[in-house]
Amino acid sequence: MESLVLAMVSEPSVSDNARALLGTVLVGHGVAARITEVEAYGGRDDPASHAYTRTRRSEIMYGPPGRLYVYRIHGHFCANVVTGPTEQGSAVLIRAGEIIDGLDLARTRRPTAKDDVSLARGPGNLTRALGITMDDLDSDLDDGRPVSIDRSGPVASAAISVGPRVGVRRAADVPWRFWFAADPTVSSYRRHARAETRGEP
Repeated sequence: MESLVLAMVSEPSVSDNARALLGTVLVGHGVAARITEVEAYGGRDDPASHAYTRTRRSEIMYGPPGRLYVYRIHGHFCANVVTGPTEQGSAVLIRAGEIIDGLDLARTRRPTAKDDVSLARGPGNLTRALGITMDDLDSDLDDGRPVSIDRSGPVASAAISVGPRVGVRRAADVPWRFWFAADPTVSSYRRHARAETRGEP
């Protein structure tokens, strides 16, 4: 039951790590995006996480923090930061960002975007704008190439909103989506059509 899930998941670590990524800069293949929206996934204790069941695909999530976990869904790539601790399987999905460098290249990669704030709105659009694919799986995000996170700059103070994760069926009401309030680059919330409500098995 989801009430049990809420009691089990490692709230302090993964949610704090998710919040800490807001405002940092994800750099990939000539484009940089300030992260404006994330979702936390608690690994082996979180039924919504790929690492809830340990598989060949999710094995990277059980390794050391600071690696890039990339997966493909509905023809799109999604980029996740493995946060650790090792053997927990926790990770943070990067859902949206503001392109702050490499704008022309991002526009070339996202020719159907209606405007610049839409270039990296949503996890699939973000990876496309930054050129992130399965080739970047297991990248060390601290070594500066080909995909990295730059935490060196100042993070602007902004109100952070909290809510349920987008499109998950299990543990659908866990409030582990974090975003900068009123930021135009943030994606829309969509609840899974078959999402379990709190109290369902």
